[in-house]
Amino acid sequence: MKNYRPHIIKEGGVEFQIGEFRGGTVMYDFKKMLIYMEAKGKLLFGKKFRIYKKDYKTLYKLCVYYIRDEDSCRKLGIDFNKGLLLSGPVGCGKTTLMKLMRYLVPHRKPCDLIPCRNIVFGFNNIGYRIIEQYGDHRFYCFDDLGAEPTGRHFGVDCNVLGEILLSRHDLFFKYKVKTHVTTNLNAQELEERYGKRVRSRMRELFNLVAFDKGSGDKRK
Repeated sequence: MKNYRPHIIKEGGVEFQIGEFRGGTVMYDFKKMLIYMEAKGKLLFGKKFRIYKKDYKTLYKLCVYYIRDEDSCRKLGIDFNKGLLLSGPVGCGKTTLMKLMRYLVPHRKPCDLIPCRNIVFGFNNIGYRIIEQYGDHRFYCFDDLGAEPTGRHFGVDCNVLGEILLSRHDLFFKYKVKTHVTTNLNAQELEERYGKRVRSRMRELFNLVAFDKGSGDKRK
């Protein structure tokens, strides 16, 4: 392919080089990736956006996953054939980063980021067709898992996201369809909310990447 330069990303009239292209492979540079992400973040989320040094460890894990750096993933215990479960306190930047990371690899198809509460609202209106809708082969990130209300359709309660995660688990093992999730909940809270069965499936579906508990609310 002519002019195939995945190591250079253009934003307006500016080119950001996030690595070097050698022998058909991009050799990414984490420091250069951080420069690009901060610049892109300001374009997407406003001039106040910044990347905090205390989040570099989490960002590094996300970056090596997205660029599919096999050696680094192996050292960190990350399986890039699985999806991501990005956890952390309220306001630490989970959703923002998941929106931002897709721009590092513009040559790959991005996932659709869907707020979990919107899925439940859809279930409340049209019922189980919503659960079937997310049992397809598309690539999703379910945002803010655990913050959604209990689904209720015609007076019958349903743990909507729990059912969807079970469907996504089946898809993963049959067709290698990946799913991402962001959540404020820890492992025990997830099990209490969705049950042992779903929690067990989540271990097989996801790599856990977590912000430090002390990560502050960046929206303040």
